[in-house]
Amino acid sequence: MLSVFWWCGQISIYLCICLSVCLSACLPACLPACLSVCLPACLPACLSNLSIYLSIYLSIYLSTIYLSIYLSIYLSIYLIYLSIYLSIYLSIYLSIYLSIYLSIYLSIYLSIYLSIYLSIYLSCLTPLAVIIDNVVDEPVIEHIGNYVKIETLK
Repeated sequence: MLSVFWWCGQISIYLCICLSVCLSACLPACLPACLSVCLPACLPACLSNLSIYLSIYLSIYLSTIYLSIYLSIYLSIYLIYLSIYLSIYLSIYLSIYLSIYLSIYLSIYLSIYLSIYLSIYLSCLTPLAVIIDNVVDEPVIEHIGNYVKIETLK
């Protein structure tokens, strides 16, 4: 399949070269005569030559080798521009976004989150501390002479 495309490309290049040689040889000699005397007679022949030229040009232009080379060059240039654009854009965007995010959004978020979290945490800890305080008895130590008396209050 690749050899068919290669041969089509070779034929289109050969026809292009032949056409350019023929046109460069015939056009300077034919143009003044066509314009002055033979324009009505030569116009259909010139138009047919022009249509042949256009068909050859389009066959070269639309050949797969030309299109593949053109598209590969175009896409590589496009990808280079895209990578440069994205690297610059992302570096600027991320630096601005992260500076704003870290300075403003994160501080607001953390202050709200910590205030809510600590208020819930402390409101849950206060009854728990009261319960623990009521469960644990505080010992009362009395010194009676050489003896020590330990009592718990209830």
